[in-house]
Amino acid sequence: MSARCATLGSVRVTDETSSRDGSRPADPPQTRPDDDRYGARMPRWLPRAMVLALALVACFQLATWGFHQLIGLLLNVLIAFFLALAVEPAVDWMAARGMRRGLATGLVFLAILVGTIGFFALLGSMVAGQIATMVEEFPQYLDSVISWINDTFHTHLSRVQVQNNLLNSDWLQKYVQDSANNVLAVSAQVLGGLFNLLTIALFSFYFAADGPRLRRALCSVLPPRRQAEVLRAWEIAVAKTGGYLYSRGLMALISGVSHYVLLEILGVPYAPALGIWVGLISQFVPTIGTYLAGALPILIAFTVNPWYALWVFGFVVVYQQFENYLLQPRITAKTVDIHPAVAFGSVIAGTALMGAVGALIAIPATATLQAFLGAYVKRYEVTADPRAGFRARRRSRARDGGGEGASEPARAADAEPEREPAAGAPGGEEGAVPQAARPAGE
Repeated sequence: MSARCATLGSVRVTDETSSRDGSRPADPPQTRPDDDRYGARMPRWLPRAMVLALALVACFQLATWGFHQLIGLLLNVLIAFFLALAVEPAVDWMAARGMRRGLATGLVFLAILVGTIGFFALLGSMVAGQIATMVEEFPQYLDSVISWINDTFHTHLSRVQVQNNLLNSDWLQKYVQDSANNVLAVSAQVLGGLFNLLTIALFSFYFAADGPRLRRALCSVLPPRRQAEVLRAWEIAVAKTGGYLYSRGLMALISGVSHYVLLEILGVPYAPALGIWVGLISQFVPTIGTYLAGALPILIAFTVNPWYALWVFGFVVVYQQFENYLLQPRITAKTVDIHPAVAFGSVIAGTALMGAVGALIAIPATATLQAFLGAYVKRYEVTADPRAGFRARRRSRARDGGGEGASEPARAADAEPEREPAAGAPGGEEGAVPQAARPAGE
């Protein structure tokens, strides 16, 4: 009762105070029962935004999963596309002479297949012959090694004892068991590789045989201006990729014949197979192809005579210099003209992105990009450097014998930079702009 009286008293005091001040007491905040019970209402756009965000995340995850599942197929299609670009000039040449594109493409691929089979047949015969020779001469090698060990370390080893220890060793039995267990995995890898080769061959055949139809289908969805750009880019890609393949093929032929002649003169066995090996591996395996190509004939020549190996090594080094500085610039001047540093960097970048496939297609792709940029990027003439003319005059004067005894006027003339003649002056081009700044009023 006392608390209620105190409350009423405070209310009266508050009303009196507010009446004196002339202000009205603030009304208490009115709240709805629903707000007290359930809190603030959710905006209407928030559920839609949450659903849209979840849908975008799901689509991104699905696209990522699909890309990882199809990356093998995409690489095969990319290889097939570049292979089709490489053989399309030959197909166009035969089609221009009345042959159907499908038949022309089939003949080109048949020639490639025959060449590939012949190369691996020669290489396989060489490897099989070397393995057979090593197996036949293995007891002699083992006897010589055992006799050297006995004479050096005063032991009493015998070939039968060594063979028994090898055959009964735990690591050999474990290796044989692991190899037997991995037969299924190796067989699956071989079948997968054959399937990839068939996929590449099929796609490249259709890309080359139906090249004009494919270009028309692609250009039909583009405006006329874009169609011209696409056709020009396609022509550049065909010219550069085909030029790369044919220039490399010609250099491989010259290299293979040169090394075959040397190996035949020295009497090294399997000279034809080794010549083909050197020609193809040195030209079509980027960066390390030269070293791989030269190592095999050097090793086989060493088995015949160590001096022959030295002769082969010297010939490989000399021929590589001849190819780099004389042969390759002349052949690739009109096909694929790439600076060696750019080619090396493109191979490294292609290997980092796509492995061995990127290393193989890096150079033609870079050549295509370089030609495309050269066709569309505008270039300007570089302003003449006065230092270059000064150095050239000094070199010419030194050749003429006017080094120390040159007159002072000549030195003063050399110290001044060259100035181009003005427009219309003798020796100047019509409309040429002199280097000196013109007056502001002109």
